[in-house]
Amino acid sequence: MTPDHEIAIIGGGFSGIGAAILLHKAGFEDFLMLEEGDGVGGAWHWNTYPGVAVDIPSFSYQFSFEQISGWSRVYAPGRELKAYADYCVDKYDIRRRTRLGSKVVSAAFDDETHLWRLETADGWSMTARFVVGATGVLTQPKPPDIAGIDGFRGTVMHTARWDHSVDLRGKRVAVVGTGASAVQVIPSIAPEAGHLTVFQRTPIWCLPKPDAVLPRPARLALRRLPGAKLVSRLASQALVEVTFPLAAHFHNLLPTAGAGERIGRAHLRRAVKDPVTRKKLTPRYALGCKRPSFSNEYLQTFNRDDVTLETTGIDAITESGVRTADGTEHPADVLVLATGFKVFEKGNMPAFTVRGAGGADLEKFWAENRFQAYQGVSVPGFPNFFTILGPYGYNGSSYFNLIETQTAHIIRCLRNARKTGATRVEVTSEANDRYFRSMLERRKHQVFFQDSCSLANSYYFDANGDVPFRASPTLETMVTSRFFDLDDYAFADGR
Repeated sequence: MTPDHEIAIIGGGFSGIGAAILLHKAGFEDFLMLEEGDGVGGAWHWNTYPGVAVDIPSFSYQFSFEQISGWSRVYAPGRELKAYADYCVDKYDIRRRTRLGSKVVSAAFDDETHLWRLETADGWSMTARFVVGATGVLTQPKPPDIAGIDGFRGTVMHTARWDHSVDLRGKRVAVVGTGASAVQVIPSIAPEAGHLTVFQRTPIWCLPKPDAVLPRPARLALRRLPGAKLVSRLASQALVEVTFPLAAHFHNLLPTAGAGERIGRAHLRRAVKDPVTRKKLTPRYALGCKRPSFSNEYLQTFNRDDVTLETTGIDAITESGVRTADGTEHPADVLVLATGFKVFEKGNMPAFTVRGAGGADLEKFWAENRFQAYQGVSVPGFPNFFTILGPYGYNGSSYFNLIETQTAHIIRCLRNARKTGATRVEVTSEANDRYFRSMLERRKHQVFFQDSCSLANSYYFDANGDVPFRASPTLETMVTSRFFDLDDYAFADGR
């Protein structure tokens, strides 16, 4: 049976875009990219809240094969990332092979034909020999489980679905959450709001942000000086590697493990005047237990007279505000939910129903066997199905490095399938088990499993208490994706 397309890519964010471009470069032309939204860019299409920006230097947050010199800042604002996504899609002629408004709700593997059938929310369907899941994890907003929220008479919006028609000028605004999105949005809206109340459950580690405007001479130098882009990228990659992959995965082996915390505490002391507020903003868990943030404005916002930091737990949302556990009612006209996303939860991992060989359900497999995937790409029992951001795939480096690394792994499998005439490609249980054990053996060195992390309320942890990050330096991920043993997969021809 001939499929509608050889490859289906599910997701039109940078994961899907990168996979599409690299497949095109590798000679795989028969693919279709399916995207739920009405535009490409993923997180940068959906997230348009005030202050949205990349949280690693822009020199790292781009494809290695498509480095641009036009970033306005070291840490580019969200609109520039959205523009970069559109630029890449157009330059590499991906748009004509993209179907927007197509939310995939199910994927089922046919054991006889070795094809996947995909169904979308609007009733459309297609078949594909191979599927690349590129939906990411920070895609589905997570509303808070707070009583009364549906009865609030004011405006409610999540940071990931910002309503730009809402005028905050002079309004009483309540922000629930102090994660990475909140760190960006709070200082951006504080000058506009009449009064801003921030409800904090767990303080975030906030480090100084080495950000600056990139003046025209600097952009010209990046464009024209030989090696300038390479040098800036290497410096940026080194910064990212030191601040997360090495610090998180080799915490117990590094003599400078506490340096980041000292920098964070010094930043907090300089930024916040009131000692009581400063204490409330001081994390009681180790740096790295949950996603830290970088900002030169967030902590300073709490020096304003029109900003209140509330750390008493929320009891309920009322018709006109937020009631805390001590009985105090905090009036609000606008409720901003900076409560993050569904990550390692049902309905997001996977983001749609996936039924593999013999009707095996991927969500059930993970629920019964813990999250696991060979190099974050493949799961036994689910042939011809690959993921960009599967369990134990992402090591915390640049997300673009992950995209290129995982796609290199996928292309190696597809090339061998094409070479051998295989129509079914499946990772072996032995290879998957070996990789999973290797990841678990490395966790003793990771920062996540210190006792203090129990205080972090971190989305890094799944229901089993695992942190499905890849405990590897970036160079290792790059090498193994290109030189893994092909015998770790079974290639079969069932035609």
